[in-house]
Amino acid sequence: MDKWWKQSTFYEIYIPSFMDGNGDGIGDFQGITSKLDYLKELGIDGIWLTPFYESPKVDNGYDISDYYKIDSDYGTMGDFETFIQEAHHRGIRVIADLVLNHTSSEHQWFQESKSSRNHPKRDWYIWRDEPNNWESFFGGSAWEYDKTTKQYYYHAFAREQVDLNWHNPEVKKAMFDVIKFWLDKGIDGFRLDVINFLKVNDSFLNNPFDEKKQEQIHLHDKDQEGILLLIEEIAKFVHQYPDKFLVGEVGSENLNILKQYSGNNKLDVVFNFNIGSIEEFDASQLYQQLVATEETYKECQIPTLFFSSHDMSRHISRFGNREDRAKLVATLMLTAKGIPFIYNGDEIGMRDWITDDINKMKDIQGITAYKLALKEGKSHDEALIIANEKSRDKSRTPMQWNGNTYAGFSTNEPWINVPAELHLAIMEDQQDDPNSLLSFYKKLLRLRKKHVALHAGNYEYLHYKDDIITFAKTKQSEKIVVVLNFSDEKKSIELKSQIHILLLTNKNISKEENVITLLSNEAIIYKEKIRICE
Repeated sequence: MDKWWKQSTFYEIYIPSFMDGNGDGIGDFQGITSKLDYLKELGIDGIWLTPFYESPKVDNGYDISDYYKIDSDYGTMGDFETFIQEAHHRGIRVIADLVLNHTSSEHQWFQESKSSRNHPKRDWYIWRDEPNNWESFFGGSAWEYDKTTKQYYYHAFAREQVDLNWHNPEVKKAMFDVIKFWLDKGIDGFRLDVINFLKVNDSFLNNPFDEKKQEQIHLHDKDQEGILLLIEEIAKFVHQYPDKFLVGEVGSENLNILKQYSGNNKLDVVFNFNIGSIEEFDASQLYQQLVATEETYKECQIPTLFFSSHDMSRHISRFGNREDRAKLVATLMLTAKGIPFIYNGDEIGMRDWITDDINKMKDIQGITAYKLALKEGKSHDEALIIANEKSRDKSRTPMQWNGNTYAGFSTNEPWINVPAELHLAIMEDQQDDPNSLLSFYKKLLRLRKKHVALHAGNYEYLHYKDDIITFAKTKQSEKIVVVLNFSDEKKSIELKSQIHILLLTNKNISKEENVITLLSNEAIIYKEKIRICE
C-alpha cells in the first residue's frame, strides 16, 4: 500500500495571520483548531505549520530561541496538543516547519558560545578571525563582528539567525533530540527549512561572482560535501517512527541538484521551485518545467506542486490577478503528477499586499533590501520598490474570513489599510456561491480523492500546443484526461478519445463528436474508460 502522503494534499498555514482564537490580534493554535472543520470540508489531508517555537521573530519565527517551547503569541503546549488531537480526530495529518540550519542569536546556546572563546559551546557555531567574501542570502556580508570575543560569526541569512556548526557531533545530537521531542508529541513529519545549507566548506574559500561581477555564486556555502550523508542520517532517524513524512526546502531551481535530496533513503520529497516560483505566467515555460521534472524524477522520486507560499508572491497576483486563470492553476496543481501544497488564502483568491511606507514593512528581507539600496545611492522611492520586490509581507496578510476583512487582528498591523480592490476575496461571500474560487477548489479536491488516476496515477502523455496543456493520467482501470486552455482566445481541439464522463469544467464547453471548443482560460477534466495492465 502506498504511503499516506503520496495521495495527500497539504495546506500551508502561516500561523500569525491565519486565525486569532483569543482576541489578542495574532493567529494562534486556538484559532487554527476552530477552523479544522473548514479545512476538513475543503478536502485537505495534511497541514504544514510555519514555525511556532519560542522566537524573537526577527524573521517571523525562523529564528528560534527555544526549540522546546511554544511561542506565547501562539498559545500554550496544551493548545498545541489539543490542536494535534483534534486534527488527527478529523483524519488530518500535521507536519511542522523545523529550522536545523541556524538558531536565533538569543538562543541560550549562542549566548553561551559568544561568552568566551574557551566556552564548551564555542564550536557549536562558526567563528573566524577574519571574514571571507560570503554574502548573506538577505543581502550584505554573511559575517558579523562580535566585540566581546573579537571574532566574526557566520549567518547565511539575517545576523540574528546564527548558523550552527554541523561538523560538531554535539550539535547533531542536540538537534536530533529536538526532532525526537516533536515526533513524540505526535507531529507527522517536518518541512525542513533551507536543508541544503547545513554543511559549508570548512576551508572557507571565497565564492566566485557571475560574469558581470554583480551576483555572487554560492559555490562554497551550500550543497557541500557530506550534506547528502547527513540528510540520510536525518531521514533514517525520522523514519524509525512509522508513517512520518519529510519534505525539504532545497534552495535551488536546478533539477539535478534537487533530485539528489529525495528518494533513495533521503527526504521523501523536496519543493520544486523550478515549477512553483515562475515569476510571470508563461504556459510554455510551465509545460517545459513539468516535462523536465517528469524526465528527471522518473525513477524513484515524486515532485511537489505549489505556486504560492509565505516566502513568495501569491500566484493570482503574479499571473495577472485573474480568477479564471487562478482556477486553471488550481486545476493543474491538484491534477498533475505530484504532491500539492495549497497556501492559506489562495483558495479564496487573496491578493498581494504592497506598502507605500517602509515603516509599515515587517519582513527582515525587505527591510534589509531597502537599507542596502539606500546605501548604494538609490532614492527613497527606488529603494521602496526594491524592498517591496524582496519583501515577503506581500503574502502574509490575515486570512479574510468575513466581511469585516481583518476582524480579530490587531489594528496596529500595517495591512489594515489595504486598498479596497484587494478586498475581493472574502470567505463568507464564496461559501454558498457554486461558481466561486472556493467552491471550485472543493470540487477539485473531491475529484482528486475519488479518482485514483488523479491522486496516484502516472502520465500516459503530457502535451502542449498553442497555450493548451493536455495530459492523461492512468492507474488501474482508470484514465483521466485534463485539458487546460491558458489562452485568452477560444480554442477548438480534437480529442484523442471520447469523453466517457465529464468530471469538471470551470466554464461551459461545447463539443461535436471528438472536437471541443474551449473558452479562454477554461479547464476540463474527463474520464475515459480503459483497461490497463499494470
